[in-house]
Amino acid sequence: MIQYQEPLFRPPSEAHSLILQATLGCSYNECSFCGMYRTKQFRVRPLPELEAEIDWARDHIGDVRKVFLADGDALVAKASYLLKLLERLTQSFPNLRKVSCYASPQALQLRSVEEMRELREAGLSLYYLGIESGSDFVLEKLQKGVDAKEMVRVANKAHEAGVKLSTMILLGAGNRSHSREHAEQSAHVVSQISPRFVSTLVMTPVENTPLWEADQRGEVDQLTPIELAAELRTFIAGLDVKASIFRSNHASNYLTLAGNLPRDKAGLLAQLDAVLEHPESAAFVPDWLRGL
Repeated sequence: MIQYQEPLFRPPSEAHSLILQATLGCSYNECSFCGMYRTKQFRVRPLPELEAEIDWARDHIGDVRKVFLADGDALVAKASYLLKLLERLTQSFPNLRKVSCYASPQALQLRSVEEMRELREAGLSLYYLGIESGSDFVLEKLQKGVDAKEMVRVANKAHEAGVKLSTMILLGAGNRSHSREHAEQSAHVVSQISPRFVSTLVMTPVENTPLWEADQRGEVDQLTPIELAAELRTFIAGLDVKASIFRSNHASNYLTLAGNLPRDKAGLLAQLDAVLEHPESAAFVPDWLRGL
């Protein structure tokens, strides 16, 4: 049986994946806005524990096609460990199509292109990377531990290894004073990376984080839905990507948009223009339906 150590998180697109906690917690765990793993001490789980869970899933779930390796930073585990895990997954699930994980910038700094390529060939083909912002000012406030130039460099290491990237931008992370800078420079960074997937979340203070404490002191401007729509429009207008799937389907968003870029760029901008011109008719998600 799989016994998860809560809390357990996964990206929206991994809703139907088998989730295995290869690691517990996050090895970095310093981002000012993130409370996902504050209650956990980071560790890599023993391989025999995971092998037992894989055997149980094979016998009780059957046809597994997608696996997500949790928690927040599985990619920092030794490449040899991950290769053994991927080999066991491939042997146990003959129809397995994709294995994915979160990848912090720090994990991407640690892994070589050769290691990532070998892991990709063994099945680990998609990383979820929280870019959050392309503004160095905002990244420092968020305590991401890297600047925009380094974010682009490590992301392109993954591309060089043939790994697909699903990237996230935090709307509202620049507050009102740096909203345009945040949107424009985020578009610049994402364009340099040109990931397979681009998504937006809305920065939301959660308890037991530095961001929450700053919000309680009145130091955080939480943008209104209209202000967030304007920021999103600036971000999308500035994107110059080769072939990216865009989504704003995370539960934190006020607007749910979807499209393929650059093909649907004009249509997405038209939708946002309609919202900005007629906010009273906009289909904003009510606060009670939003969440993390």
